[in-house]
Amino acid sequence: MVSTDSQLLELVKKYNVSGPRYTSYPTAVQFAENFDPDELQRDYAKRKRKTDPLSLYIHIPFCFSLCWYCGCTKIITRDQDRGDHYLDYLDIESRLTAETVHPDAPLKQIHFGGGTPTFLNPKQLKRLGSIICKYFTVHSDVEFSVEIDPRRCSEDHIKALKEIGVNRASLGVQDTNPEVQEAIHRIQPFEQTAEIARLLRKHGINQINFDLIYGLPLQTLERFRKTVSDVMTLNPDRLAIYSYAHLPSMMPAQKLLNEDEFPSTEEKLGMLVYAIEKLPDYGFRYIGMDHFARTDDELSKALANDTLQRNFQGYSTHAELEMLALGMSGISQNSDVYIQNEKDLGKYYEKLDRDELPVKKAYRLNDEDKLRRKIIMQIMCRAEIKFSDFEKESGINFNERFESELDELKLLEADGLLLNLDDRLVITERGRLFLRNVAMVFDGHINSKQHQNAYSKTV
Repeated sequence: MVSTDSQLLELVKKYNVSGPRYTSYPTAVQFAENFDPDELQRDYAKRKRKTDPLSLYIHIPFCFSLCWYCGCTKIITRDQDRGDHYLDYLDIESRLTAETVHPDAPLKQIHFGGGTPTFLNPKQLKRLGSIICKYFTVHSDVEFSVEIDPRRCSEDHIKALKEIGVNRASLGVQDTNPEVQEAIHRIQPFEQTAEIARLLRKHGINQINFDLIYGLPLQTLERFRKTVSDVMTLNPDRLAIYSYAHLPSMMPAQKLLNEDEFPSTEEKLGMLVYAIEKLPDYGFRYIGMDHFARTDDELSKALANDTLQRNFQGYSTHAELEMLALGMSGISQNSDVYIQNEKDLGKYYEKLDRDELPVKKAYRLNDEDKLRRKIIMQIMCRAEIKFSDFEKESGINFNERFESELDELKLLEADGLLLNLDDRLVITERGRLFLRNVAMVFDGHINSKQHQNAYSKTV
């Protein structure tokens, strides 16, 4: 059990430093524009020869209104005709991408993110589904998920999503308290959220997740408890409970928030601890860092059978899948390279007008990166490092190869955050609050200039 006592508060003060969330390693900070396009062409040719299943992410950047806390790549507009224009270009990008994929390589996962995917009207959503089917082979057992803003979703939206094959929905909630909602500029009555959940199930989209945030202005522990209690009445399969990351220098909209209204460190920590301790009573398993899932959910099964992964959407299943990303700012990834699309919509369109993939940045992993990525992902997804895995796969004696890192971890071990055993390193229940700190010890780029002031606090 984790409890909010004075010792834990002291540990938070000690370890609450800026650090990556490790949705990738190396992180996006390392991506660079000076990539070799010929090497990317060789990557595409290599992929073209493989029939392995794939994951597809499509970024829909548009939102009707600005939520002041949000750090997503987005464009605020009420002009839905822009959705049609964007789909024209997604069609081009899908065609160009499909030319780099073997026709027998099926999509095992599809995810629409944003922005607000339900900014697209029902007709536009159906068109997007048609684009996918026109250029790609969809697996018969595909996991097809979409992020939904309950404020911008109708029953016709849901019918369209069901028609194109969606079987999982993530509903943005953040907090159910009206005062908190007003403070973050996102008014969303709980009845509205409940109605969308009801309609999703009515039309056969039965796997439902909710996204919450702790650390928002005017949040209190009592209000957070009420938010958790509210969403549990809707019988979710998963919960993502994110720590609010206040980075107004990088996300100007956050300057609109009243910093005097943020909860204290103690109160914010209490919210996370409450979730970790309370959700098992509802049949949920703590997956890691900010994700919870029912014990019979695929995410819990992935944790049990070592196929859990972290990617740019957080924790996910099917670690073995290469990810294709379409849309502005989308990040594709495989075992060797990360490729990021243009983040500027005009430049994204310009490259596609030239019939070329809209790549802006890339990062090619070397052997050291791959070794450290495996370590960091074991920390983030398993809360342990099995030394024998490295000996079997690469002949590396972990204790010798990472002697200095293990020495650095002695401080965390002394604080009760981990155990260094003969055959493995195990992160304790309390230490799971500090996964990012443990992972940072093995980050070979963390002291580089690009990392300075680039990240949120780790706890």
